[in-house]
Amino acid sequence: MKLLEDRIINDGRILPGNILKVDHFLNHQVDPQLMMAMGEDFAAHFRDKGITRVLTLEVSGIAMALTAAYALDVPLVFAKKIASVTLGDDVYRSSVFSYTKKREYVIRVDKKFLEEGDRVLIIDDFLAVGQALGGLIDLCDQANAQVAGIGIAIEKAFQGGGDKYREMGYEVYSQAKIQEFSKDGVVFATE
Repeated sequence: MKLLEDRIINDGRILPGNILKVDHFLNHQVDPQLMMAMGEDFAAHFRDKGITRVLTLEVSGIAMALTAAYALDVPLVFAKKIASVTLGDDVYRSSVFSYTKKREYVIRVDKKFLEEGDRVLIIDDFLAVGQALGGLIDLCDQANAQVAGIGIAIEKAFQGGGDKYREMGYEVYSQAKIQEFSKDGVVFATE
């Protein structure tokens, strides 16, 4: 998606440890017009998959997942990282390790919001090694819901997560696929 790639080039910053900082438009300050375009793009790509729910992980995936859910006219569900008295105990749980936060989270979804027979579109902001994605897939498996597609804003292809899940048979669609970080900046994969 050229619009997203242009924003990465113009406003993104490469930090040590292969981290791409996109807080000007994606995951701290959010550009609503960009989110709407991303949601429409995800919806157009997965429109024929019979999606019944969009699933993401709080916090950074919510904006783009909401716009995709809106475009598909289905509910958005987000897995929570923090336990809450309002969430209760009747939940699906999975553990994920955050590469950027350097800690493990237990993510949770209330069982009434992810059901057997659902056709789920998973949306997330980044895909690197695939820890968060694995946790979201695990939640779907626990619910006997089918992962009908995976939409990723930014895939760091050089870290292998996308290839891993494609080899497992999942359809992974990335709007910006980074081949490498070079001394000159971001190099996008050409497919």
